[in-house]
Amino acid sequence: MSTSMLNMYISFAGIIFMFLAIGLIMLSRYKLKGILAGIVAVLAYIFMILSGLIIFYIVFSGPTG
Repeated sequence: MSTSMLNMYISFAGIIFMFLAIGLIMLSRYKLKGILAGIVAVLAYIFMILSGLIIFYIVFSGPTG
């Protein structure tokens, strides 16, 4: 597998983590209450941080070809 294809799949993982984070944050704020909402929110923010790190890596790793 080439480096370009690997970077593409890694960026897809970052995008999926971002959508998961958005969905979990909305779920924890509007549908859940109590300690469960806190646990889901922490999980969502972990996904958000991971997706940010992945996108940061992909953008600053430069062009591949």
